[in-house]
Amino acid sequence: MNEPGFPDILLWAIPFFIVCVVAEWLIIRRRAAYNWKDGFASMAMGLGMTVSDIIAKLTGLAILLWLWQFRFFDLGIGLPVIIIAFIIGDFKYYWSHRLAHRVRWWWMAHIVHHSSEHYNLTTALRQPWTNHISGAIIISVPMVLLGFHPFLVAFVGALNLLYQFWIHTEVIKKMPRWFEFIFNTPSHHRVHHGRNPEYLDTNYAGTLIIWDKMFGTFVPEAQRPDYGVVKKIETYNPVTIAFAELVQIFKDAFMPDLKLSERLKYIFAPPGYSHDGSRQTSAQIKAQAARTNLSPAE
Repeated sequence: MNEPGFPDILLWAIPFFIVCVVAEWLIIRRRAAYNWKDGFASMAMGLGMTVSDIIAKLTGLAILLWLWQFRFFDLGIGLPVIIIAFIIGDFKYYWSHRLAHRVRWWWMAHIVHHSSEHYNLTTALRQPWTNHISGAIIISVPMVLLGFHPFLVAFVGALNLLYQFWIHTEVIKKMPRWFEFIFNTPSHHRVHHGRNPEYLDTNYAGTLIIWDKMFGTFVPEAQRPDYGVVKKIETYNPVTIAFAELVQIFKDAFMPDLKLSERLKYIFAPPGYSHDGSRQTSAQIKAQAARTNLSPAE
């Protein structure tokens, strides 16, 4: 059987991304400053991700193609299968995205996307270079074993990322109510990029916001988000942005006089874990903010 062929849509979309970034800048430049240092850093991250994907994607696909021989079914390739694969892939994306915020080893890669303190279409291009060393490929294994060809899994994953490009903007305030109810939108995703306590660890959706509503992680946009991560990276250097968290993980895990369990928690516990309580996880930040809001005014 011939292997199915799918276009590399993210590679083909690069000119479209550039045109949209310029168009967004032309729209907002009269009413807001556009930080091009941050924008160029984000675009450099996107270019680096494209290069790392070319190198590492072959390894990931090789693993999935090897696992393909152990599949329980072969669902073939057809429009109904592609649609089902996209929906299942979006469900998979929700949970992998949620894990990326709750497990520091996976946050090590994903923090790159959240590191900008600005929110525009260049932010969508700020992608990690270390995704493939994080072991994230394991999330795709169940789909392959269920009979979705590895090339199809990669294709619907790329479609999901392509959809998410346009939601990284402040130009679009709200979509029609029915659209906001079903799909991820700029309003929903702005919340996800906020470091406000009430916005932390919310709205993980890729394409369909219904997953967040089903699993209790949906928060509507109220106040304008304060974008970025809790501990600012404060650099426009793409190499530093790409590897800062990985370096910090090793610094933390190899501190002297730690128990083995503490070393492992610095790698696999939620971001913000500390053995001595000197840092806060997002859950602790949210709980502290809730207590402060409930306290009577002095």
